[in-house]
Amino acid sequence: QVGGFAWENCGDKSDPVVLQSLSVAPDPISIPGSLRVSAAVSSSKAMASPLKAVLVVEKALGDLWIQLPCIDQLGSCTYNDVCTILDDLIPPGTPCPEPLLTYGIPCHCPFKAGSYSLPASDFDLPDVELPAWMTNGNYRVRVTVSSGGAELSCVKLTFSLQSH
Repeated sequence: QVGGFAWENCGDKSDPVVLQSLSVAPDPISIPGSLRVSAAVSSSKAMASPLKAVLVVEKALGDLWIQLPCIDQLGSCTYNDVCTILDDLIPPGTPCPEPLLTYGIPCHCPFKAGSYSLPASDFDLPDVELPAWMTNGNYRVRVTVSSGGAELSCVKLTFSLQSH
């Protein structure tokens, strides 16, 4: 279904980290604008550094899906350790940003096993200079997270972007 937000787990049934629910509004997502997100994740295994994330980002061009390259850390990129990226964004020892703090959602590795849920929360999407190839359109994203070669999670997202 193109033009509507959708998600699914694409990993093996034995993957320890599973997305239980995810909703996003508005649809299409508007940049700049406010994004309301609610989500729930369960993990049967602690996740520690190095956590590798592989993104495959595709954009619809007519009836074709074109894989976008990795440019300036945007697009179909491989991040060899998400943990170090998080440490760069949020210095260790500083509190996690809201609304993570309120709901007890960690923002640093290691992530303990357990269930994490984010009730509907608003995030401001700033007016960022997105490259022209990342503006209006329909997108498919596949995110695979692994550690030491073992897959932890795989999630596929489909969404539309509208930038002003």
